[in-house]
Amino acid sequence: MFDQRAISSGAKQFLLRLVLGVLFSLTGFAMSTFGQQATIVGTVTDPSGAVIPNVEVTIANRDTQVSHTFRTNDAGQYVAPDLPIGNYDLKAAASGFRVEETKGVVLNVNDRIRVNFQLKLGTAAETISVESNPISVQTDSSEQSSLINGTQISQLSTNGRSIYTYVTLTTGASNLMPDFQISTPTGAMGGISFNGNRPGHNLYLLDGGENSDRGGAGSSSVMPSIDAIAETQTLTSNYSADYGLSSAGTISSAIKSGTRTFHASAWEFFRNDALDARNFFNPAPASVAELRF
Repeated sequence: MFDQRAISSGAKQFLLRLVLGVLFSLTGFAMSTFGQQATIVGTVTDPSGAVIPNVEVTIANRDTQVSHTFRTNDAGQYVAPDLPIGNYDLKAAASGFRVEETKGVVLNVNDRIRVNFQLKLGTAAETISVESNPISVQTDSSEQSSLINGTQISQLSTNGRSIYTYVTLTTGASNLMPDFQISTPTGAMGGISFNGNRPGHNLYLLDGGENSDRGGAGSSSVMPSIDAIAETQTLTSNYSADYGLSSAGTISSAIKSGTRTFHASAWEFFRNDALDARNFFNPAPASVAELRF
């Protein structure tokens, strides 16, 4: 006869191991996304230019209303790492000074943006608000890169609706792909050379985790839907040592995330000869070549 208590104890142990394994996997996935996030750095000074330590800097995401608070060190500097891409409002507050706000700071994939504050003497009840300049010069990194945002991804016409067709727009990129390719969920054709390097030396990242097909000579392992991608940044040279797995280009994509409100979209993409002009190799009076995609 079977011991019912032994069977029950074994089932509980198996269930416990299963739950711990799932939690560990989810934790590892969450940690992998940190490489996809951005950083804000800055220095806080007084009207004379002297640094102010222990200033409370609050950074709030406009879309989710999630906020984080940091304090400046003895040199008046603060660092806000691991911030998801999006639009942010910043606020600096210290005793004996007016509160200063900088609104509309845009963070893109892998950004490292500097936002400095110069506080004015006054009370905390007084607030100085400054709108962020949408065009800023990158002074904290010497990387050569290009960024394709979500609007460009969804609106620009591409051949095959593949992320590779956007990557080839980067300065220094050479397109080695065929004239036409069908978008597929895995693999596809990633024949792109950056600055003369081999396609197999490229690195693909998806939400901070490696997405390179090691046996595919420069392709990505998983090809997400174009409509699921929020941004794609292509790093071609002088990029940070964080991306030391490649010697050519690093293509880093971020998947769209949620906001405080429900939203949806409806769309259809298609290609048809009724929309195309007759090409040079298909002269009249021959009928227009059929295209259905």
